[in-house]
Amino acid sequence: MNRKTFKGSRILLVEDEESLAAGLNYNLQEEGYQVYWVQDGQKAIEAVRQGSYDLVILDIMLPYLDGFEVAGQIRSILPRMPILMLTARTRMVDKIKGFEQGADDYMTKPFNLEELLLRLKSMLRRQQWYRESMRSKLVYGFGDNRVNFENLSCSNGHQTFMLTHREAMVLKYLIDRKETIVSRQELLENVWDISAQIETRTVDNFIVRLRKYFEVDPSHPVFIKSVRGVGYIFHEKKI
Repeated sequence: MNRKTFKGSRILLVEDEESLAAGLNYNLQEEGYQVYWVQDGQKAIEAVRQGSYDLVILDIMLPYLDGFEVAGQIRSILPRMPILMLTARTRMVDKIKGFEQGADDYMTKPFNLEELLLRLKSMLRRQQWYRESMRSKLVYGFGDNRVNFENLSCSNGHQTFMLTHREAMVLKYLIDRKETIVSRQELLENVWDISAQIETRTVDNFIVRLRKYFEVDPSHPVFIKSVRGVGYIFHEKKI
């Protein structure tokens, strides 16, 4: 996709560091994005409830509500909103926590502006892929499981629950390629974007969570199976 594809996209920027926010605001507008800037977690939630956005850039260290709390609340309001988290924290445990709260990508400060712009375009592109891939089937069933890819609500015959946007994207990617082996690298490139340099164990952690949701016995999966040394395959077991 060319540079103009996402021009006009509305971005909510949540950042309390004024100099950084001012620079981001200017550069994002130069790229053709529409930017609305707030400086604390409470205002971020108000903005999401009142406005319409295509993507959120979210700092973790914020007044009133931190970025993890804000991400969780955004997910409850708009399950499919792309969220890019910004933080000075570099520990993998913080990245995993961010993804578990619903972040789609994660950048540590200081960061390269060009890389951030590429990440934004990748996230908007993946959002477009996800939206287009849903046109054929919004609700998908396998075994006793039902997944609504529009609002991310699910049931497994025993309970109802919500997926994060990333979990839904991973599952949708596997389902769209059912009975075909999907490598970790392929998932990284098409669901995470390889430029994010996410460790492969993060992919594995997502698979573990999906199995807990949808497998009767997660230690012996029948739907999301591992292919040793390669990746995963979604097997649609008939009932």
